[in-house]
Amino acid sequence: MEEAINEQKQELRDKIKQVFEEVGKVVVGQDYMLNRLLIGLFTQGHILLEGVPGLAKTLTVNTLARVLHLDFQRLQFTPDLLPADLVGTMIYNQQKSEFEVKKGPVFANMILADEVNRSPAKVQAALLEAMQEKQVTIGENTFLLDQPFFVLATQNPVDQEGTYPLPEAQMDRFMMKVFVDYPDKESELEVMRRMANMSFSNEVETILTKEEIFKIRDEINAVQISESLEKYIVELVFATRQPKEYGLEHESAYIQFGASPRASINLNRAAKAIAYFEGRDYVLPEDIKEVAQDVFNHRIMLNFEAEADGVTTNDIIKTILNKVPINV
Repeated sequence: MEEAINEQKQELRDKIKQVFEEVGKVVVGQDYMLNRLLIGLFTQGHILLEGVPGLAKTLTVNTLARVLHLDFQRLQFTPDLLPADLVGTMIYNQQKSEFEVKKGPVFANMILADEVNRSPAKVQAALLEAMQEKQVTIGENTFLLDQPFFVLATQNPVDQEGTYPLPEAQMDRFMMKVFVDYPDKESELEVMRRMANMSFSNEVETILTKEEIFKIRDEINAVQISESLEKYIVELVFATRQPKEYGLEHESAYIQFGASPRASINLNRAAKAIAYFEGRDYVLPEDIKEVAQDVFNHRIMLNFEAEADGVTTNDIIKTILNKVPINV
């Protein structure tokens, strides 16, 4: 019996590797981004991506949705977008002489909110409410969203004209903020060859079903994390709030606000996912450190002095990881 269970666990892990291979048939050099997307999907978190246009963010999400056989909707956020365009609205049916609900594109498994900072606060709030509550209210009716429900939002850091930056409290609802960088020379060469080839096929096979995604969620949830590592996560989060108590006198002058309790929760979940991907049923300190950057990126708010001195959130996080001890 135990042998059959272990065999099933290994089969699921092998399928995750196949997902990387299948997406890699279409997308080149974005394994890091794909890894973070899968962490979000398997731990019921949402991901905020920041990167310049043309880095295959949309293509990666679209391809991943097809590999996982999930409903996918891409929403281009614009200044004239309304909340009803996202969640849906009530439409009057003349034949029946009554109002009917017309569901919006948010009723899909994977949502790509492209350039989320280009829409007004009302639209952003509608999306973030759906992310948090996993339900949408249209008129007097409340509808549960389909599961799995995963939101990937993108921000363009280059062109900030005509944007509505997400407030810190709303950004906190994203599990991770991932910075997408340019591909290396070899990857860019391969991208150019593929996309310049008019006969290039972007067809992919379905690897995971919804039921298997739910099984992987359960497996990740069952990954063990010791009490000492749980305390280590809390220490890391408290170091962002009370840096002086951790010998971070220099950094304390730059931190305006530290990370919220959501950081602790998401750091725990993401570290479990990393351990599971590595084939382990227990978390190591390295797993926590690997995801700390992405979990803290949007949760540590720096002041104007940091900007003036050229200090970045990345610098602060690296120092915290180096200074806070692990008491195993």
